[in-house]
Amino acid sequence: MDIKGHAAIVTGGGSGLGAATAEVLAGAGAKVALLDVNMDAANAHAAKIGALAIKCDVSDSASAEAAIKEANAKNGVARILINCAGVGVAKRIVGRDGPQPLADYERVIKINLIGSFNTLRLFAADLSKAEALDAGERGVAINTASVAAFDGQIGQAAYSSSKGGIVGLTLPAARELAQFGIRVCAIAPGIFLTPMLLGLSDEVQKSLAASVPFPQLLGKPEEYASLARHIIENRYLNGEVIRLDGALRMAPK
Repeated sequence: MDIKGHAAIVTGGGSGLGAATAEVLAGAGAKVALLDVNMDAANAHAAKIGALAIKCDVSDSASAEAAIKEANAKNGVARILINCAGVGVAKRIVGRDGPQPLADYERVIKINLIGSFNTLRLFAADLSKAEALDAGERGVAINTASVAAFDGQIGQAAYSSSKGGIVGLTLPAARELAQFGIRVCAIAPGIFLTPMLLGLSDEVQKSLAASVPFPQLLGKPEEYASLARHIIENRYLNGEVIRLDGALRMAPK
């Protein structure tokens, strides 16, 4: 699908993977809406790339409905959805203070998995009524999984569960939405230079990079964005989870 002229929604678009992807889409001629809970970041990035910033808690039904409704009213019905909103909590199931608080697990699942499903269902419902493009295609949704879905480490039970859910969602969603000409894929990044990692010392960053077989570098958000663009433009990519990790396979801890 040609990106130029179409509306796109990027959740978590104010920073990290979402910000880089939003910039690439805007540069390719898309009308981009950034959905984020951090409006300071979203507004600043939207001004930089010529996009629309909308406050949205993806885990809340009413918030997501209102945000997508606003985006579609201003930019037209979105044909591209990139879900990058997410959180990570590193806690053991049983720690020194006892069992992990259930609220911690629930929060990660609610934002990472339920939030992605929430925006996907709303995006697809609106797009299913739009006019079809070439070969019956209407649009594409890309969710963000993680290598933790496959190689979850100790302390990542909640995060790995949420990203494993994204992997499990991909194929059934692609099969179901095929009737509308809507493709669904997911990207599973390895260790990327997101705001969380940028806060670590240079020594720790170098140590993490050394664990990647090749190239021994931390992934750049622009590399995620480049793959997202390719998925959008390659109409034969559907129902697939693509690892983007330099052949990394994470150790237990």
